[in-house]
Amino acid sequence: MNNPQTITLALTGASGMPYGIRLLEMLLREGKQVYLLYSKVAQIVAQQEMNLALPSSAKETEAFFNRRYQVPDGQLRVFGREEWFAPVASGSNPADAMVICPCTMGTMAAVAAGLSQNLIERAADVMLKEHRPLIIVPRETPFSVIHLENMLKLARSGAVILPANPGFYHHPQAVQDLVDFVVARILDHLGVKHDLIARWGTDN
Repeated sequence: MNNPQTITLALTGASGMPYGIRLLEMLLREGKQVYLLYSKVAQIVAQQEMNLALPSSAKETEAFFNRRYQVPDGQLRVFGREEWFAPVASGSNPADAMVICPCTMGTMAAVAAGLSQNLIERAADVMLKEHRPLIIVPRETPFSVIHLENMLKLARSGAVILPANPGFYHHPQAVQDLVDFVVARILDHLGVKHDLIARWGTDN
């Protein structure tokens, strides 16, 4: 992917919400148009892991993140789980790319099976059928055979499976450094510039 302008970001109920929220921040900082989707369980995880209360209303969530990251109206659009007239629901108006971060095993299984029972699953299905980049960031351990088979099925369908496994060669000093490592890898695969971590083989 080379410099996408519209990116769908889906937050689901796996542990690892700091990855998704940091990714949202970086995409908005780089001026990308972001379509944000999130599940009910993602709200619970955001509260538990980050003391972050995500409103149930899409409009309230838009306003919340617009204030939090000081972005202009319209750059971020938030859609409800059953908002079937959202652009991301149709192959006639897909985003340039999509990331599910963090991704539950349930969401991954549903996408692998093509269920499309909610807007997150449908948006991912659109990415696959339109041959657009889909990055899935699972956060689970250990993986069962079922999990691995679903990952293989999605990888064969064109998705990138990017587990939330931070490296340590950049000598992290804080939890945020570990979060930024994973977010940096996602941004690399999206083709979005960043300065979160030093590149391998460089002095800084």
